[in-house]
Amino acid sequence: MEQPIWVAVVLNRLLGKPAAALLAALHIQPSNPDYPIPNSVSMEILVFIVAVIFFLWLKARISVDRPGATQQVMETIITNPMGVGIRDLIRDNIHHGGDEYLPLIGTIGIFILFCNLINVIPTLDAPTATVTVPLGCAVIVFVYYNLMGIAKKGIGGHGKHFLGPDLPMPAVAKIPLQVVLMLPIEIFSNTFRMLSLTVRLWVNMLVSEMLYVIFLGMMLSIYVALAKLGAAGQAAAIFPLMIPLAFIVLHIAVAILQAFVFTILPIIYVAGAVEEH
Repeated sequence: MEQPIWVAVVLNRLLGKPAAALLAALHIQPSNPDYPIPNSVSMEILVFIVAVIFFLWLKARISVDRPGATQQVMETIITNPMGVGIRDLIRDNIHHGGDEYLPLIGTIGIFILFCNLINVIPTLDAPTATVTVPLGCAVIVFVYYNLMGIAKKGIGGHGKHFLGPDLPMPAVAKIPLQVVLMLPIEIFSNTFRMLSLTVRLWVNMLVSEMLYVIFLGMMLSIYVALAKLGAAGQAAAIFPLMIPLAFIVLHIAVAILQAFVFTILPIIYVAGAVEEH
C-alpha cells in the first residue's frame, strides 16, 4: 500500500468522500480506503491546476512586439529554427492540414512534460512514474489516431491499412491472403503501440525518479554526517550537496526526452492513419 504524499492527503480531505462514493457506485475497490484518490491521480490534478494557472498567466502577458522569456520558451516548444517543435514535427510528417491535429497532440505532449518535470520539486511525485498515467495517455492516442483515420478516409479506407501493402497478385488470391496473414499482424501491431508508449514512458520516468530520490537521500545523509564533524566537516559538507545537481540535470533531460518521444510517435501514428500511401 503506497504512502500518500501531502498533495494526496489534502485532496482526499477535500474530495475523498465523493470520490469514495463514485468508486463504490462503479464497484471499484480503492487500494487504500482511507485515501481513495491515489498519489498519481492527485499529482495529475495538481499538474492540471498548475498548467491552467500558468497558461492563464502567460496569456495575459503575450506580446507580439516584446515577447518575454517565458513566451519565447513556450513558442520554441511549438516551433523553432531546429525544426523540432510540435508544429514543425506535425508539418514535416502530415503534409495536408496537419495543424488541425496540433491541439490534442500538443496538449498531450505539454501535459506529459509538466508531469515529468514536477517531481524536481522535493516532496512531489511524477505521475508518469505510475503505469496507469502513461497507459491513459496511450489509450487516448490510440483512439485519436484511429478516429482521425476514419474521419479522413472512412471506415473502409482506414481499414485497408490493416491489410498491409498492396500485393501484386489477382484479387481472388490477394484478399484472402491479406485477411488471413496481414490482418491479425496489423491489428496486433497497432494494439501493441499502446503498450510500447506506456512502458517506454513509465519505465524511464520510474527509473529516473528512483535514481534522483536515492542519490538525493544519500547526499543529504553524507551532508548531515559531515556537518557534525566540526568546522572542517561543515566546510566539506558543501560538496555532497553539489552532487544531486548532476542527477537533477539528468532527470530534467530524461523528462524532456520522454515528452518529445511521446509527442513524435503520436504524430507518426496520425500521419500513417490520415496520409495517402
